[in-house]
Amino acid sequence: MSSMASSEHYFYVLHCGDDSFYAGYTTDTLRREQEHNRGIGSKYTKARRPVQMIYKEVFGSRAEATKAEAAFKKLSRKQKEQFLSVRGICIAGRKNESESEEKKDATAKKL
Repeated sequence: MSSMASSEHYFYVLHCGDDSFYAGYTTDTLRREQEHNRGIGSKYTKARRPVQMIYKEVFGSRAEATKAEAAFKKLSRKQKEQFLSVRGICIAGRKNESESEEKKDATAKKL
């Protein structure tokens, strides 16, 4: 009665070690995140490990999930951050903010 094919299709977003985002499609989010972290997930993420899955959205068909993936990939960095922010995920400028604070502190010490 039950089919081996998954009826759940996911669009997901990874936050990469270099502070970039990677969007993808899968039917198994846990397996896919592990593959990316083992260096067999994609060429893009291989050099940007570790990665962390920060967002996933389930769809009823592969077509719907890959459409969401394609739409996300077309967004600017700022738009991607806004997309994630309205869904409760705040990533915006984590590294940049801490670097800015360090620069401000260094400048203040010079004065």
